[in-house]
Amino acid sequence: MECDDVDEFPMLGDGQEDLGATVASRFRNSQALEHRHLCAAVEAMAQVLKDQNLPPSPTAYFAATMTSLERQASDQSSAADDEPVAAALCTFLSMVLPKVSQAVLRSKWEATLDSLVKFLKRNSVSAGTAKFGMKCISYLLTTGDKSNWLLVESAYGILLNYATDRRPKVRKRAHLCLEEVLRSYQCSSILVKASEGVEKIFEQFLLIAGGSNFVGTIGKPQVTSNGANGAMEVVYILNALKVIAPLLSKKVISKLLPHFQLLLQLRQPFLTSHVMSVLHALCISPTAELPASGLADLLGWLCLVVFDDQKSGDVIMFAARVLQHGMGKVHDLDQNLCADKLPAIFHSLAGVLAFQHEEAIHGASEALQHLVQNCIDEEMIKQGLNQLNLDGAKPAPIERICTTAESLLGHEYNTAWDIALKVISTLFEKLGESSCFLMGGVLRNLADLQKLADEDLTCRKQLHKCVGSAVAAMGPDKFLDILPLNLDCEELSESNIWLLPILKQHIVGGRLKFFTDNILGLVDRLHEKSKMLEVEGRPVASRNTQACVHALWSLLPSFCNYPIDTAQNFLDLAKKLRASLLKELDLRGIICSSLQILIQQNKKAQEEALDSLSSLEQVEGLEISLAEQRAKSRYNSKIASENMKILRKISPEFLSTLFTIFMSSPQDKRGYLQATIADIASVADKEVVKHFFIRAMQKLLKVTQEATKSGHARKSSMEVDGSNNEQTTASTRAQLLDLAVSLLQGLDVEAVNMLFAATKPALQDDEGLVQKKAYKVLVGILKEHGDFMTNNLDEIFELMVTTMPSCHFSAKRHRLDCLQYLIIHILMTGEERKNGGIAFFLSEIILAVKESNKKTRSRAYDLLVKIGHCLEDTENGGSQEKLHKFFNMVVGCLAGNTPHMISAAVTGIARLMYEFSELCLSVPDLLPSAFMLLKSNNREVIKATLGLMKVVIARLQAEDLQKHLKSMVDGLLLWSADRKTHFKAKVNERKEKRRNSVSQDKLDETKSSHSHATTTRQSKWNHTKIFSEFGDEDDDDSDADMDFTQTTHSGIMSSVPKSKSSTLRSKNVRKSNKRLPDDLDVLGNEPLDLLDKQKTRSMLKGQQRKGQRSDSDDEMILDPDGRLVINEDEVGHSRKRRATDNGIRQDIDSRSQRSGQSKSHATSASLSKASNKRQKTAKSGWAYTGTEYKNKKAGGDVNREGKLEPYAYWPLDAKMLNRRDEKRSIAKKGLANVMKLSKQLQGKSVRQALSEKTTAQKRKQKSHNGKNKRKSS
Repeated sequence: MECDDVDEFPMLGDGQEDLGATVASRFRNSQALEHRHLCAAVEAMAQVLKDQNLPPSPTAYFAATMTSLERQASDQSSAADDEPVAAALCTFLSMVLPKVSQAVLRSKWEATLDSLVKFLKRNSVSAGTAKFGMKCISYLLTTGDKSNWLLVESAYGILLNYATDRRPKVRKRAHLCLEEVLRSYQCSSILVKASEGVEKIFEQFLLIAGGSNFVGTIGKPQVTSNGANGAMEVVYILNALKVIAPLLSKKVISKLLPHFQLLLQLRQPFLTSHVMSVLHALCISPTAELPASGLADLLGWLCLVVFDDQKSGDVIMFAARVLQHGMGKVHDLDQNLCADKLPAIFHSLAGVLAFQHEEAIHGASEALQHLVQNCIDEEMIKQGLNQLNLDGAKPAPIERICTTAESLLGHEYNTAWDIALKVISTLFEKLGESSCFLMGGVLRNLADLQKLADEDLTCRKQLHKCVGSAVAAMGPDKFLDILPLNLDCEELSESNIWLLPILKQHIVGGRLKFFTDNILGLVDRLHEKSKMLEVEGRPVASRNTQACVHALWSLLPSFCNYPIDTAQNFLDLAKKLRASLLKELDLRGIICSSLQILIQQNKKAQEEALDSLSSLEQVEGLEISLAEQRAKSRYNSKIASENMKILRKISPEFLSTLFTIFMSSPQDKRGYLQATIADIASVADKEVVKHFFIRAMQKLLKVTQEATKSGHARKSSMEVDGSNNEQTTASTRAQLLDLAVSLLQGLDVEAVNMLFAATKPALQDDEGLVQKKAYKVLVGILKEHGDFMTNNLDEIFELMVTTMPSCHFSAKRHRLDCLQYLIIHILMTGEERKNGGIAFFLSEIILAVKESNKKTRSRAYDLLVKIGHCLEDTENGGSQEKLHKFFNMVVGCLAGNTPHMISAAVTGIARLMYEFSELCLSVPDLLPSAFMLLKSNNREVIKATLGLMKVVIARLQAEDLQKHLKSMVDGLLLWSADRKTHFKAKVNERKEKRRNSVSQDKLDETKSSHSHATTTRQSKWNHTKIFSEFGDEDDDDSDADMDFTQTTHSGIMSSVPKSKSSTLRSKNVRKSNKRLPDDLDVLGNEPLDLLDKQKTRSMLKGQQRKGQRSDSDDEMILDPDGRLVINEDEVGHSRKRRATDNGIRQDIDSRSQRSGQSKSHATSASLSKASNKRQKTAKSGWAYTGTEYKNKKAGGDVNREGKLEPYAYWPLDAKMLNRRDEKRSIAKKGLANVMKLSKQLQGKSVRQALSEKTTAQKRKQKSHNGKNKRKSS
């Protein structure tokens, strides 16, 4: 009996049921012969147990099966005839054994094992018998006695013998059984004996195969007993070792490795593949015990065999993976041995990059990077640096690896340079600062590659990334020692200016002293050079030099990225930075961003938050380079404290400088100044910040008094001429308030109270700008100083109430921020007496969702959600009860007196329900009451309720939605017949969402008799194909198509004469009519189904076309063929085009008069043909024509004040992108003429060029006149 798979008969039941009946019922209807034999054998045993009055327990079935097997084993005469019965008995026994109790099994364990061994030692055992017999032996060996080898030796030998069986399924079962047995022997004393059994049988077949034509018969399944004896058995054992080799003892594995080496030396691909598979299994196993020396030697032979012969790409890739894991295993076992063997392995893998196999190249690249990251350690690098200083010493392993990496930049690897650069980048990152001693030659070769042309170097981006890795690893000072910038040379083309953006991107952990001495020293030299070039009359070179100066200054933020000498050298740099802030306007942004980086990084390090920062970046998926990790590791709290002392020491000077600059800067330049002042104030001494704060408050008081006086004087004299002065005063007050916000982090309690007192009158100021800044100050106070809210709650509460009527619209969103902090504080602290005020403030936030200002609306929505999350946060004192209380307050706004308030409340409830869907269930009567609003006559309330319904359908579960189904349906049907199509579309959209969320049966139950027709029509409308793609072109006369045409163009088509051509529209017209018009979202009397992806996509395409520039704002004119007639006279085109248009009309009129035909359709067709040609050009996009430079009185161009000088241009043509060659060639002719003319006039002045052009025109005219004279004569 041959069964398809061992899993065909799984373990059945739980041991308490009748196992025989279960098997019989499962396989009784099967037509397979083996299943029928199994059922017959089981039924026979069940009948015997029934006759003997024995229960059908697993123990009884076990005894009956073993009795039958012993009878079969003793009866040798009919062994071949009873083989199906034997297979059925072994199959059933493999099911019974796991159900038998361990006590019974232990008592019969030895006898059962002996019986199975004798049974399987017979001559002609079928595959099914062998498979399930081995499964029984495997179960007995794994659950039985593991201390006495003599008891299990014979059974274990059975498994080994079948491991080389010629039948594939039998071998596979033997291999799996050996794996189970050896895994169970891992902690037992008989593991060594079991492993030696595998070794003996492997050596035995190796010896047998050695006496035959071993190599010639490998891979041939047809072998005779007298032929290559043992050859295929060796392969079978190798297949078994792929599974069981990691489970063998260390001693046996050590003996097997030399045999693997002998098999590799045969250089047979078939054997090599099997040996690599065994090696791979050994190397990736974490529990396999391998000898380091034997494994290293075997890996070396593998390199010679595979890479020298240049096998196929798959074989090389697999070999690279084996080497990758194998060398990692050697490094774990013996680091010194790994260091000795690694250069040869690295060199062999590097040679693969020159192969033509793409799979092999990528496999080798991954292996090389893995070897660099896991096999090169600090001890290996240190040893290499020590040997560099010794004269006559042989190269260290790490030096040899670096030499191999340098060879990868040779031209024999040019096809794989992009892969090689990744390996070199990994090596730079691993070596770190030591790479400046070991990889200097590699860096110079990288600079040589940069000089290649683009066609010779297609991986320039990878090259720059590799150079950036070198910058991050070495540091900018050591990097520039090897590869200097040379910006002060005579010609910039000879410099390494290409390094500047790379330095800017990759510098981390640099030295501020290097920037102060070297970079700024180079800046001074370039300044002098620029002045000298300006004197010499070379303005272009001077500007280029100034650009280099700015590029060098742009390196400052990178040098401030975790510098290692802030405490020692920042004072010297600070002096130059303050001087540059005052003198160089263009450098202020760079200097301010650098100061912010420096302060923020030290603050985080001092607060011991770097670990949390690193974990956050890893969670978000941001890659952190190894150099940045090293730089962060050096920034402990001690170093950060020393750095903060220096920053605190220089803060007064920087604050004074930034104050001066801030007060004199325009509004658009204050953003980075304000942020920098805030960071410096956060680390400065409180007294220093207070000193600057008092200065600002004194100026604010003075300016406020002046504003008050000017306001009173203007009111008394009724003057209106002082508006400019008032505007300047308001701007100054706003500027000082911004300055106060920047200082908030460094203010003490007294200063905060002073600022609050100065802010109160500004909250009621008539100027919107002053109000806006005052509210920003109040927001900053409430955010940065939490105790201030507790100590001044009543005053803040009263202030927010009194200032509400006078709040300017521009300050509204900042006032909402203040209300957010106030509401959260009152709800979190449980101030019951303020609940009425909370309702007042909450209603203000609710009404803000209906503001016309988009930013204010968005802020109101965000604040509702933020308040909800803060009240829900249990870590900060929140709870679900507080969230529900807040939600009930929002629901209370539904009791508003005006429709505007009610609609705003509904919208706010919808936003909160979308964020917190469980809130809907906390107020049981909310949804029925809200849906009752659908009976209102106010459209604003109806729209808000439809929005709430959309949220309910999206967020509630189907079973919760069914509870409110009737009220939803009744409310929607009230507005289904509304005449306004846009409003009707909203109603029908909610119907569609409801239908998708609730089953049709529930929906039918809810329908009332008067609404059945409406709902049915809506369901049919959902399946119309009016806006489908262009596939249904045969339905030319469909009602839907005609309705759409009449609805869209009713006013247009009435002016066009009816004709056959207008009725039978062309294919292009049908296509255009199937697109949604730009200004419509409905079709006839039915709305657009926004849930239909195709129709929505068509509508969006129409909206995109709507954004294109139209040639006329008037009503569209169509010709009888349905094409647009564009009149370019009305859109202000050039006079030339108008003349052309008029000429066309005159020509058409004259021809019509001569022919006596005045049909309007002929004129329209001709006009459309002429204008359609221009329409195609217009569709290609807007082209700049330079008409503002044209001289109206004469020819040529003129200079215009406030504009650039006139220039020659060639408008881009859409035909350049055409797939047809002839179209592209026509478009290129214009560009060729422009380029040809520019080459002819290169180096000539305007006067010379014009004189040559005039002379050429005269010569051409003269020759033309001569030709005419000759023709006339």
